[in-house]
Amino acid sequence: MNDFAAIDFETANGERSSVCSVGVVIVRGGEVVDTFYSLIQPEPNYYSYWCSRVHGLCCDDTDDAPIFPDVWAQIEPLIAGLPLIAHNSAFDEGCLKAVFRTYQMDYPDYIFLDTLRASRRKLPHLPNHQLHTVAAALGYYMENHHHALADAEACAWIAREIME
Repeated sequence: MNDFAAIDFETANGERSSVCSVGVVIVRGGEVVDTFYSLIQPEPNYYSYWCSRVHGLCCDDTDDAPIFPDVWAQIEPLIAGLPLIAHNSAFDEGCLKAVFRTYQMDYPDYIFLDTLRASRRKLPHLPNHQLHTVAAALGYYMENHHHALADAEACAWIAREIME
């Protein structure tokens, strides 16, 4: 994989549309050339205890954050023409489609690839295929797991190492 955008969303609650942060890592020619991170005011705008416990975000963090369409307007030119890669892409693609529907935005047919599936094929010996486990097995040690940009960076590392 030489050219792609690794993406990760965190959500505020059980609704896929409740994205509250996004991290994006742009890789061109096999090298990281840009990164993007933003908090997002979630829709619906409430936090579940369990989601906050995972990523540490709450209403105080995102009450003054931009809404998704404003954040996506910054991301869209960065990812133009690139496949999107996520660890467990079904979750991140589901979030993206849900938030596009919520804001009645036309959804482009983004191509999503999945480092979780790839790691299961390429590294079957691992005890599990969670993002931090796969990253560590490939020599990348995460310091801030469940921060959207840190997760996108780990995903980009994994993609460069095991995806063709």
